[in-house]
This record gives sequence, C-alpha cells and structure tokens, in this order.
Amino acid sequence: MAKMLQINNLVKDYSIDSEKVRALDGVSFDVNEGEIVGLIGRSGGGKSTLLSIIRGTETFDEGVMNLDGLEVVPDSPEEALVELRKNTAIHLQRSFALWSDYAVNDVLRKIYSLKIGYEEMPSTDLPNYDDMLEEAMKYLKMVGMEGKARHIDYALSGGEKQRVIIARQLAKKPKILLLDEPATMACPATKQEMLDTIKKVNRETGLTVLCASHLPDIHKYLTDRLIWIENGKIVSEGDPDSVIADFLKGMPESIPLSGGKPDGKQVAIKMEDVSHSFYLVALRAKTLVFDSVNFGINQGEITSIIGPSGAGKTVLWNIMSGFLFPKQGSVLYRQGDEWVDLSKYHKQRMAVRQKIGIMFQEFALSPHEPIVDQLAFKLGVKGQHVIESAKERAAELGISDEVLDILYQIVDMPETGAKDKLEELGYTRDILGVLFPRFPRTETLKYAESIFGALDLPMDVLDKYPQELSGGENVRAMLAITLAHRPEILLLDEPFGDLDPITLRDVTNSLKRINAEFGTTIVLISHHLDFVREVSHRAILIEDGKLIMDGKPGPVCDEMLSRSGVTYMHHT
Repeated sequence: MAKMLQINNLVKDYSIDSEKVRALDGVSFDVNEGEIVGLIGRSGGGKSTLLSIIRGTETFDEGVMNLDGLEVVPDSPEEALVELRKNTAIHLQRSFALWSDYAVNDVLRKIYSLKIGYEEMPSTDLPNYDDMLEEAMKYLKMVGMEGKARHIDYALSGGEKQRVIIARQLAKKPKILLLDEPATMACPATKQEMLDTIKKVNRETGLTVLCASHLPDIHKYLTDRLIWIENGKIVSEGDPDSVIADFLKGMPESIPLSGGKPDGKQVAIKMEDVSHSFYLVALRAKTLVFDSVNFGINQGEITSIIGPSGAGKTVLWNIMSGFLFPKQGSVLYRQGDEWVDLSKYHKQRMAVRQKIGIMFQEFALSPHEPIVDQLAFKLGVKGQHVIESAKERAAELGISDEVLDILYQIVDMPETGAKDKLEELGYTRDILGVLFPRFPRTETLKYAESIFGALDLPMDVLDKYPQELSGGENVRAMLAITLAHRPEILLLDEPFGDLDPITLRDVTNSLKRINAEFGTTIVLISHHLDFVREVSHRAILIEDGKLIMDGKPGPVCDEMLSRSGVTYMHHT
C-alpha cells in the first residue's frame, strides 16, 4: 500500500520564559493512503503540536516529513509550507466557523477561494458558476447534507454544522484530513453524525485521515490503527483495542460515591414554573422555549443535567446561576429559614451568591498570576465577613445596596459578560478590587490546605503559574479556587469535557471527595455520559426545553442514548 505520510524522527522544542520544553521527541510513523489512523494520549502529550506541524502552521527543529512526495525539513523554504497547507485540511475541536448563509454557499465560497485566493461568493453570471454549484452539491451529498443545502447556518444543529465544515474541507481536495478532537465537546448524537460522516467520506473517496482524540470510544469506532503518544514520544502503535487497553492501564481506581441523603432530603434549590424563550428575528420564530419547568435540587447530592446539543441545558444553568432571569417563574435558594429568589433583588441575595461556587465551560486561569494570588482574590470576594466589609466600603463610596448587589453578581460572570456589565454601570474592573480586597497570603494558605488535600493537589502548586501545570492540575487548581471559600453549592457547566479519561477520573474522584467531606451540593452539565454515570446521585434529562426524565443516572443516560440513536458507544 502506498505511503501517504511519512514522519521520521520529528523533534519540536518550545521556549517558555528562559526554559526549553520538548513537545515532540523523535517521533516516527507512517500513514498509508486511504487509512484512518488515530492518535491517543494524555492532554499535553503532543498530539495537537504534531497535527499543526503536518498542517504546515508550525515549524519543527529536527527530522523529515514527507506528504505524498513533498519533503519538508526544518529549513525548508516558505513555498514548501505553502504547498503543505494546500494539500492538508484540519478540523478543529471547537470549530463552528461558518458564514451566515445557505449551507451550499458556504461550500461554494471555499471552492471559489481556491481559484481567487480569498473567500468570496462567486457571481452567478460567471461562465463556470454552474460547475462550481454542482461541485458544492456533490460535497454536501457526500456528508449527507444535500437536503439542507438551502438552510441558513443558524437554523442547523451542531452536528449539521460540523458536516458542512467537513464538506468545506473536502472542497479543498486535501491529500490528508487532520482531525483535532473531533466533536469531543459535542453531545452523543452530534458525535455520531460526525464520525459516520468521516467514515462515509473515507469509504467513498479513499481520503486519508489522521485523527487526534483522547476518547477511546471514538478510536474504537473510527480508526484502522492507533498510535499512543505520551510526553512527546510514541509509546506504542497497533490495533486500536490493544493500544487502548494499554493506555487505560494508567487509569486510577474509581472511589465510591457518597450515599447522598437518602432519608429526609432537604431541597437546596427550587426551580418553580420557570418559563423562558428567545425570539430569532431572522426566522421569525421563538426558539428554545422553556414552559413551566419545575424541579428541586437536593442538598448534599451531585445532580447532572444532560441532553442533546441545543436542548437548553446551558440556558437553564445560566438561569440557575442568576446570570439570566426567566421571563416567568422563580429560582429559589434556601437561605436559613427563608427562600430567596435569585431573579429578583433581595437583601439576602448577596449572601446566597456568597455560598455558590461557579465554573464555566470556557474557564480560564490568569496566566499572569501564580495560583496563590488567584486564590487570594477569590477569598476576598467570597470569604467570611466580606459582604459586611464591602457594604461599608460601598457606603463610603456612595454605592447603593442595589448597585453593590449587581457588582457582586459580576464577580462570578465570565470575562466578556463582566466587562459589558461593568461598562453599563460606569465602572472598570478596579472597583471590584476596592470593594473586595484580596486575602493576605497567610490566611490564603490556611484556607488552601484542606481543599488541596481533598483535590489531591500538592501545596507547591500555589506558587506556580497555570502554564507550569499539567492539564489535570490546571482543572483541579481552578476547582480549588472555586472551592476555596467552602461553597455550599457548586455549579459546573461542562468544564471537564475535553479532558483525557485518566485526568477525568482524577477530577471525578476529586468531586466525590469534595461532596463526601464537605457535603457540597453539586449541579453539573455534561455531555460525557460515562462521567455522569460515575459521578452523580441523580440525572435530569432535558430536550427541547422540556424535562423528559429525572432519576438514577444509569436509566436516564440510557434513555438519552436510545433517543439519540447512538451506536459508537456500547454499554453493557
């Protein structure tokens, strides 16, 4: 069989500050024409770096790469890299970049760009317009999207968008398609569509595919051969099942889930008759309608909210977190003997927010500060007695209780939302530092000890910067910051979706320990059903803004899978 790609003794070094870090250390392998080869390994093992080099967007320091006769070495001229980029296409994990246009026009632009060098819609009176349109339809047909050719991008589901992106990649006529964590963050149904599309294209066109993913299920379903890469070196390669079995030997044991509170459950959060909808002007229709949703979250339990992409999970989570106020209904939190509605001003609302820890899907630690300083800031915002002090400072500055209440909400918001809200109020981020000064180092260390112990994090992590930590340490450090003030309630929006299974097991065990040791009530959203089964006392299935099922995680996850028609995952 002809070799499409040959990699020989590839070395790549990065300079971080004054230190040299070796990302790839003598990597060698071949990919045959028409083969689907997988790359598996821990986060940070070198998979994405390798794909960037093959794509021609990253240089390397030693070795030789050959793509179908095109040889590239470290000092190859720019022309060789331009040729390499012409012959490769890459599909990135979080890529949904489409024009706001019909699906067919998205592919047409790509075809036309190959002729003129930039993306533009071809004029219908061009002599070869009909040929280009026919070619675009051919690629849409390959990915099973010919029936949606005249649908605008925002009317497509996540899986459909992913398929249009693949059609655009095919229009490039690449010699190899590179996939970096395809659909890792997607729901099972979207993943299934994506994987089936890749298999179909490979079968019908013989396109060579190199797929980097740390999800064993994806490789078992998709790849012909698997390469395990760890710390920049190839550990083993061969049949996917045997390589995966070796890779997973490093998986820590799962610790048992605490018993929760089987008797006399006390409700911590109540969603009462919550209704919400968005109106999409372009479609002249309401989208994602929640109509009178009711459920309670039990104190001391881990509850997962699951559902397909676009089901409304994150909207519901934003309502529960108090960032989005429902059109109707109440979001009630128990505060002592009374219930406080998070969607309306209440003198106790700051006290409720103080006891909540929040972690987003796109969480980010600041690269400019060591972990200890980020922890000190969080304690300054959420620690004991900070509200009383903040109220005194606010009064001196002439800030009303209502405005202080909004500023306290901003502290928990993601960066972009916080910036907009502060501007709206006429403040910069500096006001938060004035109202909520950081805790001193000695106090911060005292708070850190038990949380770091429960998360199995060494205390020397405190003086490190995020870029000095591994992927798993980064997530656990963010969790430690979120948990520093011992919140009674932890709200997590899919922050662990792109972790490798070994790191994810570490994080899963950490969440169970936190729940068991501190009695923390945890509400999380996840597409990762194995994780949900392992970490939750209870699961709630949401679809099209409706509560479909609520109960033990096993049956609820099974119901979601049966509704999705998913075959790449097999549970016994």
